[in-house]
Amino acid sequence: MQTLAVDHPLVAHKLTTLRDVRTDSPTFRRLTDELVTLLAYEATRDMRVTAATVQTPLVPAEGVQLASPKPLVVPILRAGLGMLDGMTRLLPTAEVGFLGMIRDEGTLQAQTYATRLPDDLSGRQCYVLDPMLATGGTLAAAIRLLFDRGADDVTAICLLAAPEGLRYLEQAFADLSAPIRVVTAAIDSHLNEQGFIVPGLGDAGDRLYGVV
Repeated sequence: MQTLAVDHPLVAHKLTTLRDVRTDSPTFRRLTDELVTLLAYEATRDMRVTAATVQTPLVPAEGVQLASPKPLVVPILRAGLGMLDGMTRLLPTAEVGFLGMIRDEGTLQAQTYATRLPDDLSGRQCYVLDPMLATGGTLAAAIRLLFDRGADDVTAICLLAAPEGLRYLEQAFADLSAPIRVVTAAIDSHLNEQGFIVPGLGDAGDRLYGVV
């Protein structure tokens, strides 16, 4: 498993404002959208392409185009929805699936309550959107489901990651040879007793959409 914490002044600037408790939901949503596009730029470096020739106004030119099958973007509901526009802005031709997963706050284990994905993901590169990689249980369950359906390359894009969550993923997929990458704006210090990332930014879903 590869982990990339994106080191860029704009990423750090936007993340700092996201952390600020004074940042309201509309601003939080806008900054999340902008930050995800920056992270997606790094996350798609290994996207598969094929050679292509186009005709410029002067002469033919060699280039590339995205390979088939199309990549699949999978936000984990509900907080992952706040990352979707930022991802599809950079990758408008991608297909989009949805995973409804929730963490049991007592056991900290992930439970799936909804799926909207192709049954066959053979040969697909998948991009999972989950703002907070905390314990790792939810993201691991999502990645496992994608591989079980045939995906052969999965990249997770997270606003923040905790060391405990990264270790959990490494252990969960230690016997898997398929590529797994985690791209994040920062790796924070630790998890607290409630399983929240510290210093973190709070509950991403609540800060995006309010407490419901």
